[in-house]
Amino acid sequence: MDWQTTPEDTVPSRVITEPARMAMLGKPPVTGAWREGDPVGGRLFVTLDDLRLESGEILPKPRIAYETFGRRAADDSNVVLVLHALTGDSHLAGPPGDGHATAGWWPGIVGPGLAIDTDRWFVVAPNMLGGCQGSTGPASLAPDGVEWGSRFPRLTIRDQVEAQARFSDALGIDRWQAVVGGSMGGMHALEWAVTHPSRVERLAALSTTALSSADQIALNTVQIEAIHMDPGYEGGDYYDAPGGEGPYRGLALARRMALLNYRSPDELNARFGRTWQSELSPLTGRGRFAVASYLDFHGNKFTRRFDANSYIALVGAMNSHDLGRDRGGVQSALQRITARALILGIDSDRLFPPDDQRRIADGLRPSSSPGAVVISSEFGHDGFLIENEVVGDNLRALLER
Repeated sequence: MDWQTTPEDTVPSRVITEPARMAMLGKPPVTGAWREGDPVGGRLFVTLDDLRLESGEILPKPRIAYETFGRRAADDSNVVLVLHALTGDSHLAGPPGDGHATAGWWPGIVGPGLAIDTDRWFVVAPNMLGGCQGSTGPASLAPDGVEWGSRFPRLTIRDQVEAQARFSDALGIDRWQAVVGGSMGGMHALEWAVTHPSRVERLAALSTTALSSADQIALNTVQIEAIHMDPGYEGGDYYDAPGGEGPYRGLALARRMALLNYRSPDELNARFGRTWQSELSPLTGRGRFAVASYLDFHGNKFTRRFDANSYIALVGAMNSHDLGRDRGGVQSALQRITARALILGIDSDRLFPPDDQRRIADGLRPSSSPGAVVISSEFGHDGFLIENEVVGDNLRALLER
């Protein structure tokens, strides 16, 4: 696969070549967000009515960018909603091109003849509210014609799902045959099944949790602070800065921190060991260990396709996640779910460990889930994006139930 166009979280870690490393040394743009006037690519758009957020603030006429795959049945008997993780977007499948910096993020799962077979299913993939690839977020223009920046309101997972529900209404879809999501998308999928049980026939929540723990919030908090500490951040109002002067250092550092929790120690140790990036020894202070170069490369690459403010907004929404908030606790909330469910985890996941998925499955009605499925993978949290065969087999079984 091409290192330039393939999302790093869909493939195993690899040693970065010197030419690839050198290609990332140039300063990135102020933001990697999709912006008005950029090529649309495969995106479609829906503008919603004003949205009242949990904070009490009103987000005026937010827009949702989305893509579709397959052909919609007249009776909506084949509609599937797929919700992306923190740094994903609506480009679920397909090549890179104008408007899409990378290839689709789940190419081994969604497509003709695959687990989510687009010859059978009509798949809808929205970019979440607060994202930076076409949906309304901090890099979008506010009603005054200036980017929202620091003025963008705080979002919660429930706000984002409410926007998705209104988006579904706009498409005329009353009930999804399946709602599928992994990681942050899994938080959305669970919230869908709790808030709108009559609208979800099947639920697939992969590598996710019922509530963000103190440990997970701590990991998110230091990533946010890394961006805040970048002198180029300017309190969130950096969009008028010249290219190369935005908060790319802080955003790249936040991404490097995150990658350490997305991959497992065993994978990093096996693939990199103590090898050097070049013939220069890191023991002299001039050379670099290969694993350090790997993190630097992908941190720098990330700044070319994402927005620092959007990262902060989305990570903050993850921190808000608690299915049991104002619902009598997680157990009570999970009992609201009526969908047939697949709750899947990865044994090496150190971000959302398997016990998180077991707690979800154990809290569901027996008629919804037979228990958590925990698969073995060396790839840690990102295993749900990489282990296509076993993840696909489980998704296919759910869709046939």
